[in-house]
Order: sequence, then structure tokens, then C-alpha cells
Amino acid sequence: MSRRDIETSSYLDFARRIIRRAGARVAQEDDWQLGELTSLRDEVEDAITRAVAGLRAQGHSWQYIGDGLGITRQAAQQRYAEKVTA
Repeated sequence: MSRRDIETSSYLDFARRIIRRAGARVAQEDDWQLGELTSLRDEVEDAITRAVAGLRAQGHSWQYIGDGLGITRQAAQQRYAEKVTA
């Protein structure tokens, strides 16, 4: 595992902690902040799409990407192919 892999893993762990904590804080607030929290879904989907685009640009196969997403090659291609070539 490279240093970059370790740093990326730590960064993603940090993001998970922040999102979980945000949910706990919003649970004690109001509906406006709940809407703000749900907007994170779009941000996460955009981040995944950027990651897929980067992996494709590096020459990774749809099988490789599907494996990383925990879905089939076909499902990954159907979901992201148009988004990453646009």
C-alpha cells in the first residue's frame, strides 16, 4: 500500500466521521438543516462520478470500477458511462 493510498484512506475515514457527526447534530436541530444534510447526497454522487472519470482516464476497466463500487461491470457502465464522457 502506497503512502497516497494510506492518506486517501485516512481522508475518507475523516469524511465518514464528519458526516456521521453532522447527522447527530442535525438530529437536534430543525427541518431546514435536515434539508442541508440531505444535499450531501448530491455532493457524494458528484465525488463518485469524478472518481470514476479519473479511473477511466487512467485506463481502468468498467469491471475494475464495478468491483470498487460493489456492483456489476454492466451496472457501473450504465450508471456512469454517459456522465464521465460528457
